[in-house]
Formats: sequence, C-alpha cells, structure tokens
Amino acid sequence: MAITYELIKTCKQSGARLGRVHTPHGIIETPAFMPVGTQATVKTMSPEELKQMDAHIILSNTYHLFIRPGHEIVRQAGGLHKFMNWDRPILTDSGGFQVFSLSNMRKIKEEGVEFRSHLNGDKLFLSPEKAMEIQNALGSDIMMAFDECAPYPAEYDYVKKSLERTTRWAERCLQSHARPHDQGLFAIVQGGMFEDLRRQSASELTSMDFPGYAIGGLSVGEPKDLMYNVLECTVPLLPADKPRYLMGVGSPDALLDGSIRGIDMFDCVLPTRIARNGTTMTSSGRLVIRNAKYAEDFGPLDPECSCYTCKNYSRAYIRHLIKADESFGIRLTTIHNLHFLLQLMRNVRKAILEDRLLDFRDAFFAQYGLFENTKGF
Repeated sequence: MAITYELIKTCKQSGARLGRVHTPHGIIETPAFMPVGTQATVKTMSPEELKQMDAHIILSNTYHLFIRPGHEIVRQAGGLHKFMNWDRPILTDSGGFQVFSLSNMRKIKEEGVEFRSHLNGDKLFLSPEKAMEIQNALGSDIMMAFDECAPYPAEYDYVKKSLERTTRWAERCLQSHARPHDQGLFAIVQGGMFEDLRRQSASELTSMDFPGYAIGGLSVGEPKDLMYNVLECTVPLLPADKPRYLMGVGSPDALLDGSIRGIDMFDCVLPTRIARNGTTMTSSGRLVIRNAKYAEDFGPLDPECSCYTCKNYSRAYIRHLIKADESFGIRLTTIHNLHFLLQLMRNVRKAILEDRLLDFRDAFFAQYGLFENTKGF
C-alpha cells in the first residue's frame, strides 16, 4: 500500500493523535499543516525555503494544473515532483471543490461535471475517471477522490442526493485509479451539516477501504461551533488506522481544535492569502502591518519568532514594502505566516507527546487573543 498510518501516541488529556503518515516520498509527522501550492508553487516561496521551514508536504490543485499547463506536460516532465523540484510528499485535490465553486459556469450530471474554464471560457469536462487520469499523470503521493461539495446552507434532500453521488463517484475513482502501488487515494466524507448524512457517507466510504479519509464540505461559511459539532460526530466513524484530513482549514484556532478532535492533516490558503494583504499571525495575535502605527516600529513582526523575516527585518521596513506594492514585502509576510503555522503544529505535536494539549491550547488562545477574536487569525 502506498500510504500507511502509524499511531505513535494518543494524548491522555485531549485524545489528540500523534502519528506518522508514510508515503513514497517521505514521512509526514502529524498533526500536520500542508502549505497550498495551487499551481505547482506555494506563492512567492521556493521549495528550498519550504524545506528550511520543515514543511513535510504541500498541496497542489488538480483543476488548475489540468487547465494550465495540462497534466500531459507534467507527465512528460517526469511528474509533479520533478516538474516543481520538490522531493517530499505532495497531495493533490480532485478539482471537485473548484469546479463546484463555478456555480453559474457548470452543469452536474451522473457522468461528471461540464464547466467552462475560468481562464478563457472553454467548455471542459471533469469526471471521476478524468480526475484519476490527471492525478495519475501528476504522480502525487496522495490523491483525492472526485466529490461534490454541497454549498452552505443547503436543503437536506439536495445534500443527501449529493453525498450519494459522491459515494458512486468514489467507487468509480477506485476502479479507474491506475497507480495504487505508489499513489494513495483518499475518499472524502460529505453530508453537509446533517449528522445522519455524515454517518451515511462515512459508512458507505469506509466499507470501500480507502487508505485515508478526508472530511469535506466544512469551512464553507458555517459557524465554527457547527463545524466542530460535525467533526465530533464524524471523526469517530473513521478508521483509527488511517489518516484523517480536514480540508480547507488553517486558522490557528481550528488547527488546535481540529487536532483535539482527532484530525491528522489540514490545508488552507489562509497564511499565504492574508500575507499578500499585509496581515500576519504572531504569538500575541493578528498584526496588520499596513497600519500607520508600525511606520516607525523597528522591532520584528514577532519577537518570539525565529523565522528569516523576524530575524532580519523590521515592522517599519515590511510596512514600507507592502505599502509600496513591492513583491519582497509579500515574500517576507508569507515566509513568516507559513513558519508560524508550521511551528504551531510542531508545538502541538510536542504537547500531545507530553499529554498537555488542552493546557497548551488555553495558553495559546489567551496569548493570541482568541478568546476575544472570533475570526481565528
């Protein structure tokens, strides 16, 4: 099997899991945050810089690489690892979320989804079989089954039909997956905010024995409390000997609270997206470097941070770069935000090992200001 999960320890205080996901390109220490490299690059970052931060895995996007440059070009390059010069694990999503986000540009059928390219309007088609063909060409370590991500809010009957289609599509993905020996295929549990539908989806998908399971359809606009309720009912239904991946979640509070609820893997564009607007995450909370009060502040973004940015550049300088629309400013805020979340997950793993994750969460929330700041970053 291409992907295996090793449970090292369960935190006595919280129930969180410390583990390792073994892949053809190396080990992922979990719980883990995965930086997102949508178009075969984490924006403004080099693979070498990501390694220096000790990112164990990155995520790339099937939809975007299908549109441009095309999966056959990536195949000719020797696969995504060689194409982008990254020799650690890669996870590719199936493209389902992106296609279903094109609500007025797509048509859902049992065979798959017809949609128009966001680049030039060309009519395209994505099916379970096509999603497998693309991801097999990309050669990612972890592939995702093609699913339908229901919007929030959505009616019960719509969500039920949607998850049942997702189950049928998952079976077709398994049947058409050409490289199970060196690429692990994860299924995606859907069901919206309805507990009985989540149970149905988990039951149907776990019966197919995928090497890992993701929880999709969350962090799509619902309140955090509702997301956690869904996690609490869904995670116990997933096999304990397989990795559990919460899709599209990356705020510090959700990384902690997701880990406490048994999640092993997370991804989100949040740290890189907010960095481009000059918003950073620090040990004492969110810091918007554009604000005028930092114009003459010659201290680091975060005095407690050991990243390249904080060791070398001041708030005043970074503010100047961001205000002047200099790309180096975006690089510096991106480096810091990614380092911050990767360091947070190292601290989470250490706290699990020492059976004190709930204590760590409370101390982190208090210092970051998360008891007052409901945004989570």
